[in-house]
Amino acid sequence: MRLAIIGLVLLIVGGVTVATGVLPVPEVFVLVDTVAPILGFVVAMTVVTELVSEAGAFQWIAHRLRQWGRGSSVLLWLLLALFATLSTVFLSLDTTAVLLTPVVVTVTRQAGLPVLPFALTTVWLANTASLLLPISNLTNLLAQHSLNGISPAGFAQLMWAPSIIAVLVPLAFIAVVFRRELFKSYATGSHRPASGAKSGSSSVTASGAASRNAGGARVTDRVLLAGSAVVLLLLLPALVSGIAIWIPSAAAAVVLALLFAIRRPKVLKVSLIPWSLLLFTGGLFLVVEATRYVGASVLIGQVAGQGEGFWELLRLAMTGALGSNVLNNLPAYLLAEPLAGTQARMAALLIGVNAGPLIAPWASLATLLWHDRLTRMNVLIKWPGYALSGLIVAPVTILASVAGLAIVGPGGLFR
Repeated sequence: MRLAIIGLVLLIVGGVTVATGVLPVPEVFVLVDTVAPILGFVVAMTVVTELVSEAGAFQWIAHRLRQWGRGSSVLLWLLLALFATLSTVFLSLDTTAVLLTPVVVTVTRQAGLPVLPFALTTVWLANTASLLLPISNLTNLLAQHSLNGISPAGFAQLMWAPSIIAVLVPLAFIAVVFRRELFKSYATGSHRPASGAKSGSSSVTASGAASRNAGGARVTDRVLLAGSAVVLLLLLPALVSGIAIWIPSAAAAVVLALLFAIRRPKVLKVSLIPWSLLLFTGGLFLVVEATRYVGASVLIGQVAGQGEGFWELLRLAMTGALGSNVLNNLPAYLLAEPLAGTQARMAALLIGVNAGPLIAPWASLATLLWHDRLTRMNVLIKWPGYALSGLIVAPVTILASVAGLAIVGPGGLFR
């Protein structure tokens, strides 16, 4: 509700800029032409992931991961990290935050393990693992449009090195800081949730009962589970095939909706559509476009600099990260986009706005969604501790990722 109110305010402010002539009407039509397919994709993928979750696919995977962990906390952590990475890359960071977070909390509670390292892994990878493909992050979709519709394969070729580094650095931090918690063992046969496992850190505590719809819960409709799995398996390659991504995602949403209309029609509600997100994103686009039109990007350019050398790329990435943690990663990207006129600079900006939002709770929508899910499961986050960890991880991740880009990216030492 709060996000919807903010979005409504932004839409009103944006409407005022159009009505007063600050933002010309032709520019609004150009903006709509740019963002409409992107928002259509976001809506379709939200419906797809919600219905896949309702079918029990994510819970089934969580149960299998717990079994594959074989009683080893570190192996379970690595498997969940892999799942979070794949979910972020192929389904987007918001999907990871919304759907994987409850699964992670439930699995760790059932195993009697501390929630903190697993929860941090989820939210950090939801942000930092979102560099590889256009579908991984809304900022990537905007960048793809700005790069003249670069193919998913071309995008991945540009971002593969920073993507790998941006995943490994946060994992290395967690492995070192939480080494005691991660080298515990757990019983694989019990499905009883642990009663309030403690994290061992002053920044987070966990308490309360686990959700009963994850982990070892028995799937009630195998037809829905199998159908959603088939749709998902067909959708993933279609999303990276080069077809406009809103087409396969919309088709998948329609197929799943028809399947649920037959098997479980009560699930099909208007609330499946992320109205709050649409209001917020639409209003944000309009306001930021108005500020760009009156010259805000020129002012940011004084900080972001120019050029494609390592230090210039790092300067742009850090500008994006700073803007993300002061405002939000989406307006930070939109304001700095005119400054990223080459592939190398666009990649650096994406590193900053995707891997940088690890400090402020509002830095990315995924972080806010992650926190909301944790709160609903009685996992309490102390933001000072979260921000302190982010102040260490974010700069190191950006520095290492930009170094990888400078070495193997466009014009790099090995290109």
